[in-house]
Amino acid sequence: MSTSTSVSAVLAQSEIPAPHIEYGQIAPILVVFGAAVVGVLVEAFVGRRRRYLVQLPLTAVGLAAALLGTIVLAFDKPFHVAAEGALGVDGPTLFVQGTVLVLALVSLLLIAERQQGHFAAQAAALPGSEAEQETAAAGTVQTEVFPLMLFAVGGMITFPAANDLLTMFVALEILSLPLYLLCGLARRRRLLSQEAAVKYFLLGAFSSAFFLYGVALLYGYAGSVRLSAIADQLSRNAGQETLLLAGTALLSVGLLFKLGAVPFHMWKPDVYQGAPTPITALMASCTTVSAFGAILRVYYVAFENLRWDWRPAMWGVAILTMVVGAVIAVTQTDVKRMLAYSSIAHAGFLLTGVVATSRDGLSGSLFYLAAYGFTVIGAFAVVAMVRDTGGEAAHLSRWAGLGRRSPVVAGTFAFFLLAMAGIPLTSGFTGKFAVFSAAVQGGATPLVVVGVIASAIAAFFYVRVIVVMFFSEPEADGPSVVAGPATAAAVALGLTATVVLGVLPQPVLDLAGHAASQMFVR
Repeated sequence: MSTSTSVSAVLAQSEIPAPHIEYGQIAPILVVFGAAVVGVLVEAFVGRRRRYLVQLPLTAVGLAAALLGTIVLAFDKPFHVAAEGALGVDGPTLFVQGTVLVLALVSLLLIAERQQGHFAAQAAALPGSEAEQETAAAGTVQTEVFPLMLFAVGGMITFPAANDLLTMFVALEILSLPLYLLCGLARRRRLLSQEAAVKYFLLGAFSSAFFLYGVALLYGYAGSVRLSAIADQLSRNAGQETLLLAGTALLSVGLLFKLGAVPFHMWKPDVYQGAPTPITALMASCTTVSAFGAILRVYYVAFENLRWDWRPAMWGVAILTMVVGAVIAVTQTDVKRMLAYSSIAHAGFLLTGVVATSRDGLSGSLFYLAAYGFTVIGAFAVVAMVRDTGGEAAHLSRWAGLGRRSPVVAGTFAFFLLAMAGIPLTSGFTGKFAVFSAAVQGGATPLVVVGVIASAIAAFFYVRVIVVMFFSEPEADGPSVVAGPATAAAVALGLTATVVLGVLPQPVLDLAGHAASQMFVR
């Protein structure tokens, strides 16, 4: 009896206090994950014919509620860490989260319409008929795409908010695993889609291993995985520098892989080509924004005092990414692969904002992320609309004469391409000007010169597509344009944002500047 009493006394004295969780500060993340869990339950308990009618509103409401919560938090001062310091709620994080959620809602339009077409086909089949059995066997209604998307978006808005490396690793896996599955859901190009999913999974697993090994080495250096603790250890010049530099290098591999920077870009062309186009649009916009937000947090918070060591390496990565992405894109004949290499080049342009290591570089990068996200979603939405008997007409030769068959669609796609090239009065020009000017002020003028040359090379293959569409004879069996209302709405939103951010960019620039002025909390 005395022994049990003494044990109880010891436990009472050493009782660990309950963690303090600021639920209001992390409400957007909780809302998205909560909607995703409800979506899984819907898949388990709701009949197959009713799932689409439940999943679509659930996903839309979940994303919209999270966006509303992010806007409310943006007016809540001061910014601070939450969840026992695991998450940072500050200006840049909220800007990135809001951008991801807005782009996810636009991507949902593409995903929903793709599913709706197959849902209608299934509904037209009589129960027990041969058509119904074929529809079920083909798996044409894949409503599991909605909870998978929500889990991925939940990871995307947690990734840039992570204030310690273990939380960042968990967020990285949460956003990656659903994407591996979503990439394998293309129906008409099943083998190509599954190959893309396997490649993405294997390469992603390797990059996660590099990331985790880097976390272990940085823990050995600082005795903590908290970004602020690593920064404090750096400020004191304590610890083994070998562990620090090796950990930083390995951690950067995992982050740069998710961004698609050279030489960690191998997955992007195959995955973008093989994945369903709506999923490609989601990855090209939201994943890029999320990954870059995490890179900004790591380098601006943890490694700020190490910038003289990592900036030269980042110079090399940025130059390689811009040049390789632009040059190889010239040789592509598949539209989706061309846009993939274009995305790689844009990752290099974004990295010039990181090299600037200044408030202007941060605000310019945030604006660039928002501008590019809308443009690339609109471009992939147009790709999804141009179809022939075999599905999407992805080969460039099939786009010959599209300007005569569908001048509005071809003109819209041409405008998106010109925006990516950085033509004035488009959002692409404003974004590039913002990051390039910040890089010049940060002493990286040679890097900007390379960026301008890479932009000129990129303009060549953008203009080549425009020439094929408007100055080539259309084929007799050329593709047709299938434009549903949701896809048309996605294109219209992307077009509107690209025009507005090019003609009247100041409000969003001010918003990005205000977010950057808050910097990253520790």
